Amino acid sequence: MDLRVIQARRVILPTTMMSNNKMKKLRRRSIPCVAVLKRQAESGVVEETRKTNTVYSDNWFDKIAIDHLSQAVQATSGWKSKKSGYESLLEVTTMASRNFNHIKQREVVIQALGRAFPKPILSLIKALLPPSKFAREYFAVFTTVFFAWLVGPCEVKESEFEGKREKNVVQIHKCRFLEHTNCAGMCINLCKFPCQDFIKDSLGMPVSMVPNFDDMSCEMIFGKDPPAPIDDPALKQPCYKLCKTKEKHTTNCFI
Repeated sequence: MDLRVIQARRVILPTTMMSNNKMKKLRRRSIPCVAVLKRQAESGVVEETRKTNTVYSDNWFDKIAIDHLSQAVQATSGWKSKKSGYESLLEVTTMASRNFNHIKQREVVIQALGRAFPKPILSLIKALLPPSKFAREYFAVFTTVFFAWLVGPCEVKESEFEGKREKNVVQIHKCRFLEHTNCAGMCINLCKFPCQDFIKDSLGMPVSMVPNFDDMSCEMIFGKDPPAPIDDPALKQPCYKLCKTKEKHTTNCFI
């Protein structure tokens, strides 16, 4: 896209009036004009414009949690970040996406989650909360309360499960990770697939994550097994034009 700005160009409007059979010239008025010329790309398609990221105000708990997860990913990936806060997590996951294939990316995240959440605690939760309506609704509420720092604002929604209504769905309004990375491949390989596998294996709770790449929202449906990778609609999603990894993504980058 070619944007050119023309500024401070003035249109002069002389004004006159008749008085005593003489022409008297009044003070000239000038009107400032600003114009923006937009030209389509050579391909004939206007490149999409990246929207401004949502502004987050992380509290002390959020900052501790972000740093804890970032350190875990750095330890398992081998990449170090000198940045702080969410930027450090974004930097190290971006490096992982650029340097590892999709299998290694998912392994790094699963190992990092294993470091971040002690196995004895997870085993205890798994024993105390076997799959049930209470467990599904508990995990949904727990996610909205304690993981908004990772995925952004979210809420519990109701859905039909085995013929009955229950509050087992987490509706993420606009995923923080996807919004900042602007990369469908990173969403798939560094969030969706590894998180689905980790939650199922460590907590015994199936979960299906359904990202919407149009509005960057996502649903986490507790109790529902995700589709097989070959049938997952998320893998048919091409990446954004302004992908932060600066790579040309196709569906082949996901599998």
